Amino acid sequence: MSLNYNNGGFHVNGNNNFDNDNNGQARRMALASKAFNMKKYGNLFNQFCSYGNLFLAYKKARKHKTTKCYVVEFEKNLKDNLLLLRIELLLRSYRPIPLTNFIVRDPKTRKISKSDFRDRIVHHALCNITEPIFDKIFIYDSYANRKGKGTLKALQRFDYFKRKVSRNNTVVCYVLKADIKKYFENVDQQVLIGIIKNRIKDKNIIWLIKLILANYNKETQRGMPLGNLTSQFFANVYLNELDYFVKHNLKVKYYIRYVDDFVILNNDKEKLVEYKKQIDKFLNENLKICLHPEKSKILSLNEGIGFLGFRVFYYHKLLKKSNIKKMKKTLDKFFVSYSQGGGGITTKFTKVFRVGLHMQGMHKLMN
Repeated sequence: MSLNYNNGGFHVNGNNNFDNDNNGQARRMALASKAFNMKKYGNLFNQFCSYGNLFLAYKKARKHKTTKCYVVEFEKNLKDNLLLLRIELLLRSYRPIPLTNFIVRDPKTRKISKSDFRDRIVHHALCNITEPIFDKIFIYDSYANRKGKGTLKALQRFDYFKRKVSRNNTVVCYVLKADIKKYFENVDQQVLIGIIKNRIKDKNIIWLIKLILANYNKETQRGMPLGNLTSQFFANVYLNELDYFVKHNLKVKYYIRYVDDFVILNNDKEKLVEYKKQIDKFLNENLKICLHPEKSKILSLNEGIGFLGFRVFYYHKLLKKSNIKKMKKTLDKFFVSYSQGGGGITTKFTKVFRVGLHMQGMHKLMN
């Protein structure tokens, strides 16, 4: 059994050429993708609008933000505010507040779109219901914004793949390192809705998703707000189509994706050149996006591969200087705030502590 991408969807056929990696993960993924075509989920809206789900979403939305004034204000009449939100959703009179946009340079310049706290509760409530439906059909080697995954797991997987492909550094290993050009800005909202409809048939859930997307760009119907929880989830849903194409049409064995950054490892450089052409064609024709022409390259592992904040070689990794500067900057801000007796010190300490834990994990990877 295998999958082929034809006419905007994946189809199962009777080919038994399974990738035996991941202890049968490819087989489970193929079976899950069969369910992708056959099973659609309806009657989700009442579960989404339940007070219990909205309260759980509120708890998630307030995490690490308990001292923020907008959280304190919302909690003054917590039950009434959640009940009012529930009624608006049930009556479909709910409308999100326009996004607040600001620029972040770290060092890349990005436009971040911030949702109102009330709308963030809705986003968490939506993901509580829809994420489990899609997560079960995501491929094993999709590592962004998923439980039990993340950057450390992705880098560990890269280490495993590089040893396999290079046969413990006895043969040359080439890597196609690629990402999508302005991914979040260029996602086609209609294509995304079509992909979601393959899995969810509840018209009210689709209405809400359209409403959230339209709050970012109603005119051109392109793009998603960078910084929203729903955008992180939709990003995985959208590029799951690419994952299936790479794994089942191209039959690529050593492939890792983290949001719109992905790598393919192979001994044959010409094969990677062909993969790159076919992937770019697929992205253009089916997802209305394209590879970044300057950042999508084929390199030898000996040159070092830039991936998830590191330059990865066979025997070692080098942390990007920009990441070191960013960590030092965060620590400096904390110590200044601490010395001045600034408010919200617990939250700031928690952030720095999390950075420290992350860097400790990176240190383990480098040894």
